[in-house]
Amino acid sequence: MYKRKNFLAIIPARGGSKGIPRKNIFEVNGLPLIQYTIDEAKKSEFLDRVVVSTDDKEIEEVVRKIGGEVPFLRPSELATDNSKTIDAMLHVINGLEEAGENYDYVVLLQPTQPLRKSWHIDEAIKKIVDTNQNSLVSVSEVNDHPILIRTINSGGNLETLLKRESTLRRQEFPSYYKVNGAIYINRLDENFNQYTSLNDNLVPYIMEKEYDIDIDNPIDLEMFKVLLTREG
Repeated sequence: MYKRKNFLAIIPARGGSKGIPRKNIFEVNGLPLIQYTIDEAKKSEFLDRVVVSTDDKEIEEVVRKIGGEVPFLRPSELATDNSKTIDAMLHVINGLEEAGENYDYVVLLQPTQPLRKSWHIDEAIKKIVDTNQNSLVSVSEVNDHPILIRTINSGGNLETLLKRESTLRRQEFPSYYKVNGAIYINRLDENFNQYTSLNDNLVPYIMEKEYDIDIDNPIDLEMFKVLLTREG
């Protein structure tokens, strides 16, 4: 709880994964990938409850073994390649409401962003409450600046992505950010529904680029191992 507002954290972990089979419970340095997110969420000063949403009994077993919580399994129709994360979140929120639990905000923590720390979560919570906003998303400054990115038109020529002069010194480049997928926070009111676009959350929480890694393929896993060695 922070300033009398309570927070539910949801960690989504469906069983299917194309890039890395069983990705969420794939062991990295002796720990299942999802444990890095669970452990940091449990360290948060402000999260009131942390739950995992999964359709997979093996993931459920692993989560319980490492001290996580799966209040109920996600229906299989909410765990396909085409399923939306927002629907899985609503499944958890509605299920807990039926059990008499209500929260002011929901915090989505994707296990594929395992470098996010508990203090990132708490800083983001402080920001959304202190600014009295409805939605927040974590962002990181881009590596490939859009001022240098081009498309190729139908005539085979290059076109700039940004309609502005690109002959600038790098130190003159304006800052651009990407949604990094580590933290999403939304107020739980009538505006939070199946049509909510989490990536379009309004308020930015800026994270340093060194904490931004999205585990999507085996190369990402190897990079994660290297970064863990650096932290150690």
